[in-house]
Amino acid sequence: MFGGTESGTNKLGTVMVPTRFVWPYGGRRVLLSGTFTRWQDHIPMSPMEGCPTVFQVIYNLTPGYHQYKFFVDGEWKHDEHQPFVSGNYGVVNTIYLPREPDTIPAVFSTEIAGRSNMDVDSDPFLPEAISSTSQAEIELSRNRVSVFLTSHTAYELLPESGKVIALDIKLPVKQAFHILHEQGISVAPLWDFCKAQFVGILSASDFVLILRELGNHGSNLTEEELETHTISAWKEGKAHLNRHSAGNLRSHSRHLVHAGPYDSLKDVALKLLQNKVSTVPIIHSSSQDGSYPQLLHLASLSGILKCICRHFKHSSSSLPILQQPISSFPLGTWVPKIGESNGKPIAMLRPNASLGAALSLLIQADVSSIPVVDENDSLVDVYCRSDITALAKDRAYTQVRLDDLSIHQALQLGQDAISPRGFFNGQRCQMCLRSDPLQKVMERLSIPGVRRVVIVEAGSKRVEGIISLSDVFSFLLG
Repeated sequence: MFGGTESGTNKLGTVMVPTRFVWPYGGRRVLLSGTFTRWQDHIPMSPMEGCPTVFQVIYNLTPGYHQYKFFVDGEWKHDEHQPFVSGNYGVVNTIYLPREPDTIPAVFSTEIAGRSNMDVDSDPFLPEAISSTSQAEIELSRNRVSVFLTSHTAYELLPESGKVIALDIKLPVKQAFHILHEQGISVAPLWDFCKAQFVGILSASDFVLILRELGNHGSNLTEEELETHTISAWKEGKAHLNRHSAGNLRSHSRHLVHAGPYDSLKDVALKLLQNKVSTVPIIHSSSQDGSYPQLLHLASLSGILKCICRHFKHSSSSLPILQQPISSFPLGTWVPKIGESNGKPIAMLRPNASLGAALSLLIQADVSSIPVVDENDSLVDVYCRSDITALAKDRAYTQVRLDDLSIHQALQLGQDAISPRGFFNGQRCQMCLRSDPLQKVMERLSIPGVRRVVIVEAGSKRVEGIISLSDVFSFLLG
């Protein structure tokens, strides 16, 4: 812990900033050393009056970036609750002091406006020194997140109570999707009794592919066969389709991606990102007693992000990027500005677009949801992969043609079936402004079932960009 007070100058005219360093973890003798002492001198720290376990010292520092450590009872230590990095002297705490003294609060915070080139046009007078430190702030925050995720396990994702639904691979596909619809879920692990193990995942994406297959002329899978077509038969057919498809379908490994309860949250997050899956089952296996593996939970990036938000909610100074606007970071996908030729276009649909076009775009763009916009590109709604399970209601998928049903009609059809658990204040569309802080976007994305936040223009709700869960984790984990 550290703080700043009034600044002054030394005999050479250099601005000096009196900075308070605090070691609140006890000890008999505590010393301070750092780059400002060339790691040679040790500065004695004194216990605070009335609080003998808290040591402090005020030392004059020049503006800029400093590293430091504490020498506690003959042992080098760093404060895990303050920004730290790995340096030449092992793990060290870090501190940045800006040149303007009145920007230093009473209790030092690293919440310095980190900007990127995306903000140059809106603030041409931004000091270059502040811009150059944004990467340092990002690295400090990434380090804090990495330490937190590494020191916590998947076991902490388990709710106090709840249920996890698994499906037998011999179950008919039609019945499986009725179960997904009735339970308000979009994904379920698959259990093979013959192998006595979990072998895969059935998701809304499978239903999307099945409906597209049914809609293809000359398809070998008829509506009648769907009544008895088992999950295992579909998975075999899907694997064959992926091997021989010349389209944009992503090849899926038949190997089940899963995690154990004592895997670190960082390992779980990396499995989700690297395998491009939305969930991984948390499975406890005990080969010693020969019992069946236990399915404990379905881990997702949103659940891990919720842990991050909860941990850093009341200590934003330890994660300095939280209060910075999202436009300050190379994060998400943005609508190209006029004259830009290298921007990546965002997949969007009009309300009168066909459901068949929406399903094709979901697969081709490899996204979890697509903004539905009007003629001015203003956000009207979103269509998600999970919305497809609404067609399981009353066997609606057997009564509609994908190319004849519009997105607007499909959303109306599913209104009664849509679970409200994934919505923010009852809204389907998760929206933010480019000026909103990163913390707000992270909190929206930590809502169960939400995987993308649409960035809109204030007032008009014109779509400006999209930030997904994978975007945030790719950014935080570097």
